[in-house]
Amino acid sequence: MQTTSPNIRAVAGRPEQAQSDNTSSRSPLATALALAAMSLGLGVVQLDITIVNTALSSIGASLGGSVAELQWVVTAYTIAFAAFILTAGALGDRLGAKRIFMAGFAIFTLASLACALAPSAVFLIVARSVQGLAAAILVPNSLTLLNHAYADPKERGRAVGFWAAGASVALTAGPFVGGVLIALVGWRSIFLVNLPIGAAGLWLAWRYAEETPRLSQREIDLPGQTVAVTALGTLAGALIEGGRLGWSHPLVIVGFAAAAVVGFLFVWREARAPQPMLPLSLFAHRMFALTALVGVLFNIAFYGLIFVLSLYFQNIRGWSPFATGLAFVPMMAMVLPANLVAASVSERLGAPQTIALASVITAVGCVALLPMASDTSYWTIGAQLLVLGGGLGLLVPPLTSTLLGSVDKSRSGIAAGVLNATRQTGSVLGVALFGSLVGGGNEFIAGAHASLVISVAVLLAGAIAISYGRAREPR
Repeated sequence: MQTTSPNIRAVAGRPEQAQSDNTSSRSPLATALALAAMSLGLGVVQLDITIVNTALSSIGASLGGSVAELQWVVTAYTIAFAAFILTAGALGDRLGAKRIFMAGFAIFTLASLACALAPSAVFLIVARSVQGLAAAILVPNSLTLLNHAYADPKERGRAVGFWAAGASVALTAGPFVGGVLIALVGWRSIFLVNLPIGAAGLWLAWRYAEETPRLSQREIDLPGQTVAVTALGTLAGALIEGGRLGWSHPLVIVGFAAAAVVGFLFVWREARAPQPMLPLSLFAHRMFALTALVGVLFNIAFYGLIFVLSLYFQNIRGWSPFATGLAFVPMMAMVLPANLVAASVSERLGAPQTIALASVITAVGCVALLPMASDTSYWTIGAQLLVLGGGLGLLVPPLTSTLLGSVDKSRSGIAAGVLNATRQTGSVLGVALFGSLVGGGNEFIAGAHASLVISVAVLLAGAIAISYGRAREPR
């Protein structure tokens, strides 16, 4: 299936015409600034995934709330992010990725202001859900803009590396930035910081990003979207409340049963919809399916552990938000260099082998954290945060490039949506499950150990799956 080049523009009254090379008529500076807008879009989304972790104790003290309610402050964002991202990708395909990307930035900025002004925990959770919806709009469309801007696979791989580098730094810098802002201004400032980022991203996108072709035949699967939100929300709720009410509580059992039924209905619906939000045919490609699986498994471990470690530093060690933020600096320090070398490592080892290596490295860091106790030296923990940050930085660029390279460019929006939906689903499950394991005060350390064991298992499962699947790929 042939696609139209994204570089389409009217020239002095002449008919619009496609350029064979969409970068030939653009200056390097304009291309770099467009990439900066895409990176800001992903970066602000990733920042708000982790920046809240250092504010959990402050939010709880200010607005009230148990560990379960604080989980909802984190999880409401990622549920909306994961559940709406597929529809957002399809919307960008239909109406133009630039237009939808800018709308997402505007909504995200306004929702951040609402979070900063939240008078209650319930209001904050609702505003975080709107933030998550905007995040779902930003991420796939930023990647669609990038994919259309760089036609050459090597150039696209390098661009993805820079795109991911900024986002990964924002992700891992979140706890530190949050700690500094809370110490200086208060917890509400962690949301206000998004306002200048949003303004800069909107201006750069409007000025330098080029619109993508519109696929007017692309429909929006509203029934599938409704079922997806219900399935993910029900599953996350059952996991969160399981830690509070007990796993044998009737409401928890009903929640898991409902999630299973609705999940089955989602698959049934998508298999029969004329234009599904999740085309199951994409998973017929081995590497597409495997990269999506690794995305789920890696995020269960990584995001779940950030939540656990944030509570450990504040509730068990009694550290301030600022000290907690400083504790995550080693992780932040490793992500950017690992992102930047990921493309070179992938060229030498191959992308699947690099993905497997990153998963194994992260698993080793989790194993080294298993002796963690309430009085463990920070230097022991900090050394493993270096390892975790290196694993994340090494994983994201080849994971993204491999998935995008496995589908036709015309489906890049929905492919980007699938990757990020699966990854954020992993984030939802990780925070919900690990939070439920450590929620019981005196049993925190035992719950943290269980979380680490689960992390090792899922990370190694991902490494084995993609290594085995790559070995069976047709040559």
